[in-house]
Amino acid sequence: MGSTEPATRQAARPGATDRRGAVVAALMLAMALAALDSTIVSTAVPQIVGDLGGFSVFSWLFSGYLLAVTVTLPVYGKLSDTFGRKPVLVAGAVVFLVGSLLCAGAWNMGALIAFRVVQGLGGGALQGTVQTLAADLYPLEQRPRIQAKLSTVWAVSAIAGPALGGVLAAYADWRWIFLVNLPIGSVALWLIVRHLHEPERAARSRPRVDWAGALAVFACAGALLTAVVQGGVAWPWLSAPSLALFGTGLALAAVVVVIERRAAEPILPGWVWRRRTIAAVNLALGALGLLMVAPAVFLPTYAQSVLGLAPVAAGFVLSVWTLSWPVSAALSQHVYRRIGFRNTAMLGIGAAALTLFAFPFLPYPGAAWQPTALMLVLGAALGLFQLPLIVGVQSTVGWSERGTATASVLFCRQTGQTLGASVFGAVANGVLAARLGGTSDLDSVTRALSSGTAPEATRRAIADAVHAVYVGAGCAAALAFTVLLVLAPRRFPVLKE
Repeated sequence: MGSTEPATRQAARPGATDRRGAVVAALMLAMALAALDSTIVSTAVPQIVGDLGGFSVFSWLFSGYLLAVTVTLPVYGKLSDTFGRKPVLVAGAVVFLVGSLLCAGAWNMGALIAFRVVQGLGGGALQGTVQTLAADLYPLEQRPRIQAKLSTVWAVSAIAGPALGGVLAAYADWRWIFLVNLPIGSVALWLIVRHLHEPERAARSRPRVDWAGALAVFACAGALLTAVVQGGVAWPWLSAPSLALFGTGLALAAVVVVIERRAAEPILPGWVWRRRTIAAVNLALGALGLLMVAPAVFLPTYAQSVLGLAPVAAGFVLSVWTLSWPVSAALSQHVYRRIGFRNTAMLGIGAAALTLFAFPFLPYPGAAWQPTALMLVLGAALGLFQLPLIVGVQSTVGWSERGTATASVLFCRQTGQTLGASVFGAVANGVLAARLGGTSDLDSVTRALSSGTAPEATRRAIADAVHAVYVGAGCAAALAFTVLLVLAPRRFPVLKE
């Protein structure tokens, strides 16, 4: 790429390999911060609510953080292409750590939610920039190495996060859930400042940042995602707040289009959707985010309510997919080098679709090993699907576009997850209402089961509801397969290193 290619690629020079290893360690620590904060709070909610109150709005501890991460991804992606990865990553880490410190000192639930949003503003920089740097650090043939490490970080965090949160809340204080970020983040920040050295690029005029576009994108995505997250939960879908948010989001979407067409350096450049490869991967990973909600949100309920497992055992049934996912991702390079990125991803998502469609055929009530085996297969299939697409997209763009392209696919995956939680929640509640009558929902019937007051018919209704969700997830996988088949090129247009 000439002078635009990062200096960290020059690993053959003396000392360069050691420096790259330190940067990789920093990236793994930064990714661990972002990954843990998505899960560590869940098991400490009773202690937090008992201390601060605000039970009716505690769900915003999760929604506020995830919304902030999602809506800032495109902004940070463009900024990293404009100013470099290092300043964006350093700024994001600082904001994240400040947010963590503020969360630890929160005096009521409103303050804690606001500070979680601050954390999310930093978390968006961590997620997007870490993934972009992973491609900067290694040439194409070595990228699965770093991506497998990052996948392992997510897997370990998914398992360790809830357990660590529960231990800190029970034996120390829930505030330590946020304070523990400070030493980890400080080490990551020190390693980045000391060891990450980006090249001096060719002199250029003062960068023109599309701040108007950034603000419009942030406001538009925030309004639409809030409407999706809270619709049918905090208020009915056709209520005034829901319609107002959707109307505001659509109006802001028109504003975004106008601003971005006129901007010299748009936050959301049109080429992200005009290039077949990136557009196809955006849509496919959006479907991935959608289908991931089915096991992540509904399988623990199924394991406890239908199979009768304890919470720890139910968590294990879910966690096995985080064991097979990184292993499959690490091995995927041997497949896509032979048959290409698209065909490898289609193989993975095809297997995932079959696995998801198989779930409703499990016997009732069945044994715990049956859904566990399916989750093991599903994790392997999704590892074969996701990593080739991310590596493939990053390999079709140069350094100056890589941050934007990476943020684009991550934004679509996060948006899919947000949409999936709302859609599948409505599906599950609709099935329960049809089976049990009235206005039954998943939360109320699972509470009744845990108290021992619900009849056997309720267990069967929950099983039917989760089966319907898995069928929906299988349809999302089939949609991703179709998108890749129809839209993605047979061979990705990989740039020469």
